Amino acid sequence: MENNTNSSGNTPEKKFSTGAINATIWKNTGTSKNGQEVEFNTISLQRRYKDKNDQWQSTNSLRVNDLPKAALVLNKAYEYLVLRDTSSTPSSVEEEVFEEIVM
Repeated sequence: MENNTNSSGNTPEKKFSTGAINATIWKNTGTSKNGQEVEFNTISLQRRYKDKNDQWQSTNSLRVNDLPKAALVLNKAYEYLVLRDTSSTPSSVEEEVFEEIVM
């Protein structure tokens, strides 16, 4: 099973993937300049591959053929964030993180 926190302890909100390329939207909290707690999102992009020992690894380095897939998942992440922010129905229930496969 994949770890659902990054090194900062943040949790993933949504993941988009196509082939070996995925973009994960992370939910973060921080403190603003005036001391108020704020929430914001970051997006990580990675490529998964199997190493010579047949173990799954990930990298942020992309090959030229990965670029169209990277553009696709990043665009989907952007659409998700923009459409979510324009939604007028606030959700008080925590949604389960799920991965959306993009073809």
